[in-house]
Amino acid sequence: MGLLDGKVALITGGARGMGEAHVRLFLEEGARVVFGDVLDEEGKALAEETGATFVHHDVTAPEEWARAVATAVDMHGKLDVLVNNAGILKFRRIVDMAIEEFDRVIEVNLRGTWLGVKSAIEPMRAAGRGSIVNISSIEGFIGAEGMSAYAASKFAIRGVTKSAARELARFKIRVNSVHPGAINTSMALDPDIMSEVDADAFLRSMVIKRFAKPVEVSHVVAFLASDRSSYCTGSEFTVDGGLLTGAGY
Repeated sequence: MGLLDGKVALITGGARGMGEAHVRLFLEEGARVVFGDVLDEEGKALAEETGATFVHHDVTAPEEWARAVATAVDMHGKLDVLVNNAGILKFRRIVDMAIEEFDRVIEVNLRGTWLGVKSAIEPMRAAGRGSIVNISSIEGFIGAEGMSAYAASKFAIRGVTKSAARELARFKIRVNSVHPGAINTSMALDPDIMSEVDADAFLRSMVIKRFAKPVEVSHVVAFLASDRSSYCTGSEFTVDGGLLTGAGY
């Protein structure tokens, strides 16, 4: 028996990184998975390898949300789970950041998540229940130099999550957020960011002194997607190796 047997899940940003880990684990746990991304080549390759269904999906576009949701419902008859995983990070100090760069981060990370919640409501109501998991970040709790736009978007996802949890509980739809810390993905290890980081100091600040594997986040996401988290909504789950416990001296 898998944790997600019988569930139909839509996962955004699923072609690589954490999203790919979510796709693979959800399949292992028995879910039927549709995943989207703008990375068509990587997405098609992952779909061919795993048997999941790939759709091209720009999360900023309402019509592409409609198509992705319709694909899941048409293929599998319902939608039980949405994982709002798609996101981008642009490292720029405020003085150097173009307004267009700021707007793009907000558009993908925040608008994309809000559109996902909105798009999932009707199919989940029809299914009689649902679980929405919004991927935020530890930057949804703390600021980081050079990440004002990213932090703004991830703080805002917490607010969307809590408002949606209150609005959608009447339809038996749960909404929670997951806040990863230092995860071993290409986005987290972007050279523009790592060149600005004192790697030794960053490692010393960790409680668990390593980067996490993406699947370590996926296990928490799968729990929240499953019926085992049936009394969890509007809550925040950190997967950060203890980074938010406080300062190390």
